[in-house]
Amino acid sequence: MHFIIILLFFPVFVLANEIDECGNNNEARALVKLIKSDNQQKRISIRCNSLLTEAKAKKMSELGLVVHNLEGGPNSRLRNVGYKLPYYYGYDFNSNQVEAIAGGYSDAEEVWDAFKRSELHRTHLLGDLDFYKEQDEIGVAFIKKWESPHVEYWVVYLTKGYEKNQTKLAEFTEIPNKSLFIIQHDKLK
Repeated sequence: MHFIIILLFFPVFVLANEIDECGNNNEARALVKLIKSDNQQKRISIRCNSLLTEAKAKKMSELGLVVHNLEGGPNSRLRNVGYKLPYYYGYDFNSNQVEAIAGGYSDAEEVWDAFKRSELHRTHLLGDLDFYKEQDEIGVAFIKKWESPHVEYWVVYLTKGYEKNQTKLAEFTEIPNKSLFIIQHDKLK
């Protein structure tokens, strides 16, 4: 009898751990669910990776900035914490094939709506280009800091998970770079 009960609860425990690895709190995990379950999502599957929920949102809130190039570019930031990006992802300071950021959105639904209204972010997060469609690992961070200019800070990393042979799956005509594009909510409107 105990054996059956353990088997019944084990999948729930594994699923809970998987979800927890996607975000640093409930709002972050809610955004992951919205991204993964959107009916326009082109990816077949997206896995969670806790390494992708690192401290960028906290740093943005401390400095009161919503910027991609904070202590290095997005691609280099991931490489610096030990994440292995494919060789064909940029190495320059402005290289960003992995990060979406936003400031001033109070909940997951609000920021997801803003990301979807932005062509560059929608294309990345929904996998509209073949380059982005191969990206299969996600992590989201959300920080709320009342005394900071934007109050809410969001960081989404969605990238290609490590494979022993990080070669391209397809010939890409263009490798997109969205480093200079961010979403900020104007709270005065």
